[in-house]
Amino acid sequence: MKKEKFVSVIIAAAGRGKRMNSNMNKQYLNLCNKPVLAHAIEAFEQSVYIDEIIVVTHPEEIQYCKERIIDSFGFKKVTKVIGGGFERQESILNGLKAVDEKCDIVAIHDGARPFIKGETIIDSIDAAIKYKAVGVGVPVKDTIKVVDEEKNIKNTPDRKTIWAIQTPQVFDYKLVLKAHEKAIEDGYQGTDDTVLVERIGEDVKLVMGSYENIKITTPEDLYIGEAILQNRD
Repeated sequence: MKKEKFVSVIIAAAGRGKRMNSNMNKQYLNLCNKPVLAHAIEAFEQSVYIDEIIVVTHPEEIQYCKERIIDSFGFKKVTKVIGGGFERQESILNGLKAVDEKCDIVAIHDGARPFIKGETIIDSIDAAIKYKAVGVGVPVKDTIKVVDEEKNIKNTPDRKTIWAIQTPQVFDYKLVLKAHEKAIEDGYQGTDDTVLVERIGEDVKLVMGSYENIKITTPEDLYIGEAILQNRD
């Protein structure tokens, strides 16, 4: 990667995680004695390709995040901790507006994905410089069925063409900002950031991720996550 590109990271950590059955935001739950969010930030903190990190958390948890995560673990690249919106899309737009004015490339990552690998970060940034819009993902292992409202199977897509999308998703900054602003104008809510770029007619390139790069969503995921970390040691 040409280091003259200024790379910002937005880490989305504003979700409540209702499926976790916890009173605490899932990103602040401990995973091998370190909060999930701290694992996620650390991966980008350690990358020489990252210039700044913006953490977007629940407005009521900004101070907690600063003290419990940023200050406690000494993260130097986190320049701002800001409040998110009612929906994830609004939270990401808040992050996009908060990045440094020098930002060329922006990576958007889920704070609940603590196992992102350094090489994936590098690969996705390199690809974004070349293609302007990049998603990280893995081919699905299971056969996928499309069903109707009555749960009747309508068709079975060729699984060779089906990928499970992950994060980070990495973009030319001006392009993804344009995509978000267009979504607001149209009243459109997408499930991730790549779909916003897709709908304005831009191609998105996929980069191979890792099956370890899971999202911590349910209590069972914490057990899986501990096994992943222990296997890395």
